[in-house]
Amino acid sequence: MDLKKALYKRLERYARVDTQSDDNSSSFPSTKKQLVLLKMLAAELKAIGAANVKMDKYGYVTALVPATVKEKKPVIGFLAHVDTAPDAPGGGVRPQLHRNWKRGDILISKKLGVILNTGNCPELASCRGEDIVTASGDTLLGADNKAGLAIIMTAAQYLLEHKEIPHGPLKIGFTPDEEVGQGVKHFNVKAFGADFAYTFDGDLAGAVEVETFNADGVKISIKGKSVHPGAAKDAMANAVRIAADIVASWPESRLPETTSGRDGFIMFTDIKAEIEQAELSGIAREHDLAKLKGLERHLEAIVAEKRLKYPLAEIKLDFREQYRNMGPVIKKHPEVLKNLLTAVGEAGLTPHIKPVRGGTDGARLSFMGLPAPNVFTGGYNYHGRYEWVSLDGMNKAAEVLINLARRWAQ
Repeated sequence: MDLKKALYKRLERYARVDTQSDDNSSSFPSTKKQLVLLKMLAAELKAIGAANVKMDKYGYVTALVPATVKEKKPVIGFLAHVDTAPDAPGGGVRPQLHRNWKRGDILISKKLGVILNTGNCPELASCRGEDIVTASGDTLLGADNKAGLAIIMTAAQYLLEHKEIPHGPLKIGFTPDEEVGQGVKHFNVKAFGADFAYTFDGDLAGAVEVETFNADGVKISIKGKSVHPGAAKDAMANAVRIAADIVASWPESRLPETTSGRDGFIMFTDIKAEIEQAELSGIAREHDLAKLKGLERHLEAIVAEKRLKYPLAEIKLDFREQYRNMGPVIKKHPEVLKNLLTAVGEAGLTPHIKPVRGGTDGARLSFMGLPAPNVFTGGYNYHGRYEWVSLDGMNKAAEVLINLARRWAQ
């Protein structure tokens, strides 16, 4: 099998299916259209010869690649999510393949002026000579995480066709709703049956992620008071103004636009407001849990000050736990990281361990009893029109998966 060709065919096919999740939905999955791709994946797993292919009532797709060795070996899981982020349009995706990129501009859309280069994405420089995939400028690409789907599916097919490769039982899992923090909310870890797992949901080739943010959702509800503006003095509480005041009061130094590395932030993601009612949604992120609580206390202090400033309004602040840093869990199982680093090295790459400025299904899975560090997929600029992925990086990720399967059997 030509891995690169197979990877691109799958990525292109998966990317054309609109699977955006919805963080305002109360259903699970949050959008029914995710089930379209999940059903496709289940059918494809059966077609390539995987065993025990199942799709449960929540949409989770699981399957088994049977062991090729007789000795009892740990059961290893490989997971990816089907949904794309709500941050940019996700319907009507048209992938473009830019072969053998050397240097200079990658024209994503002349009409929309969407151009990718090392000036607006320095990380691209590491991919000279590689085949780069983008969308067409009016949507995101969806490589997050359809590249992961393609990598797992292609590597699984390769292993099923090459039974001479020694490996123990391998479990495959495809999940919805990762982008809205609910991906493995109903996932049955015990039924999945893996001892350890890896999510393929990372970025640049060689990147290994064993830490995530600690993450909480933020919700601020404001009940205002409307009166005629001509008689508003000491009588009106304009929820629109109060919401804007709260956002403006959050320090510039603690925003995603002004932080990097291990620095945390609070970001307001949505405002719905009119004079009598407003609602702010946001996210709080920090690698250190104590520092996350410090950020939240800072926001509580801001809200308390606004209650005094606007006594005619009612302001309510709530935090909702989303996921926690998986780092401490992974450290308790050093063989999980050791085998991953070895597998990356065997693929001809230098492993780069880094914290995720975000989260993965692996974060929640780790706390549910399934330690699951995150593996690169070869892409970058996720969640937007400038998203791209290297087919060569995807190919290396597929090699890493195959190496992991072999490594755990030794």
